[in-house]
Amino acid sequence: MPIKVLVSDPINIEGIDILKHRGLEVDAYPSISKEELKKIIPRYDALIVRGRTKVTREIIESGKRLKVIGRAGAGLDNIDSEASKERMITLLNTPEASADSVAELTIGMMLTLLRKITLADRSMKDGKWLKNELEGSLLKGRTLGLVGLGNIGARVAKIAKVFNVRILITKRTPPSSEMLEMLEAKFLTLQEMLEQSDIVSVHVPLNKQTYRMIGSSELSLMKKGAFLINTSRGAIVDEEALLEGLTTGKLAGAALDVYEYEPPANLKLIQLPNVVCTPHIGAQTEEAQKAASILIAEKVIEFFKEHPT
Repeated sequence: MPIKVLVSDPINIEGIDILKHRGLEVDAYPSISKEELKKIIPRYDALIVRGRTKVTREIIESGKRLKVIGRAGAGLDNIDSEASKERMITLLNTPEASADSVAELTIGMMLTLLRKITLADRSMKDGKWLKNELEGSLLKGRTLGLVGLGNIGARVAKIAKVFNVRILITKRTPPSSEMLEMLEAKFLTLQEMLEQSDIVSVHVPLNKQTYRMIGSSELSLMKKGAFLINTSRGAIVDEEALLEGLTTGKLAGAALDVYEYEPPANLKLIQLPNVVCTPHIGAQTEEAQKAASILIAEKVIEFFKEHPT
């Protein structure tokens, strides 16, 4: 019996072609509903998703043949990991595929905030010439604090070095001395990093430990006039606390690509003039999507080579 793979979100065709070329039977239903997914999932050995499909306990328990779930992307927060573990289903993802894309967006957001690019663009389109009112500041010479140093955080640090930025890092376990030396970075506690940084950028996965890890008390530690950037997951930052920090003047601005609820229903935060916001486009580049599709296909194939049905 051939290995059957269901692709329930849009992925680049190259990944699907690779799976088929290796003899796997692939069905792609990129806009399938939750109800239909639950109905047909018992037929499949593997499920490949992006961010749209929520792989709930109900879906997992219905997947009687499921052995592997692959995410063509970085995070696994749309998949019930506990239910997967109970069913001994392997979870695969491709954090390396989108790292460059998210890192470049992060750096772009820093420059946009510091040079007030969105405000300048909007005022020009409104027929205004606000040259004197739009004085910005340099990224050069700033202190950048990174929360996390995975694929994306490390790339952000490497790019930021070109701007002659001082880099501070906080994470659960200290980076290697070689990594710190290469990045000319300093490892600090979260509190120390928040107190010393001009810009704080979040690069950790969403889990029980990181849920709203940046809240009122953490934001209160930041310098007056500092900036916060989140291209990781929305729920890592307490949005109400961030709203307060921005409206009181504690923070000079924020840039957000992710939100606790997507699309966000509460527009108070994103409508602030000192907030740059994008609709979760960190991995939305042609190169990242192609790489994610190919990588997840290759990882699924490798899984079944090591665990034949």
